[in-house]
Amino acid sequence: MSVQLDINRIPRHIAIIMDGNGRWAKARGMERTFGHQQGAQQVHEIMEEAVRLGVDYLTLYTFSTENWNRPIEEVAALMALLLQHLEEEVFVKNNARFTVIGDFGRLPQIVQDALNHLIEVTRHNTNTCMVLALSYSSKWELTKAMKDIAAEVEAGKIKSTDITEETINEHLETKDMPEPELMIRTGGELRLSNYLLWQCAYSEFYFTDVYWPDFTIDEFRKAIADYQGRQRRYGKTGEQIVGETNK
Repeated sequence: MSVQLDINRIPRHIAIIMDGNGRWAKARGMERTFGHQQGAQQVHEIMEEAVRLGVDYLTLYTFSTENWNRPIEEVAALMALLLQHLEEEVFVKNNARFTVIGDFGRLPQIVQDALNHLIEVTRHNTNTCMVLALSYSSKWELTKAMKDIAAEVEAGKIKSTDITEETINEHLETKDMPEPELMIRTGGELRLSNYLLWQCAYSEFYFTDVYWPDFTIDEFRKAIADYQGRQRRYGKTGEQIVGETNK
């Protein structure tokens, strides 16, 4: 029986750290790339469930800036796998959108072209936007934002005293998205690994030992059900939240 959810309390934005592909493959005596292949299959399954549930944004940590330090062969295999699974038909069938956050210019040109094509052809779709964090890290993102803001101060466009949290938000890769209400990490690790650090200031975290290739629709729904059982206080007391809810 599928996990039951309150359809009126589905997070607008769910971010996922898809961890465990390599360990999943190693446990089966296979090459790490096989784990990545199986993990790529799960992306489509979870995206389609996000569409069914009405999630607005599904952001997936796909390739970090630190991942460029992996063996050349594995990086090349990951890039080839990315091209293989950017299936336009899946997005058309689900009326889903697609976009990317990260240091786009570091990606191979053939990958950039494929990403740009999919972004353009899905631009006017109205269901879930699947966001791939590619060549992304929060430290890179925040450093870039600070440089951009500093350049605007130097150019006289804004005053340093006018910089607010919203100023920083407007210079982030995610400026057009709501902040993630739910952050999921698979694979058993208990850290954020340089992912959406600013945006997750008040996200609810869900950690699972399940490796990403085994992260089924039911596992996804379990994470959302856990989120729905929490009280989100944003620094207030529980009594205050209950009082506001009862108004």
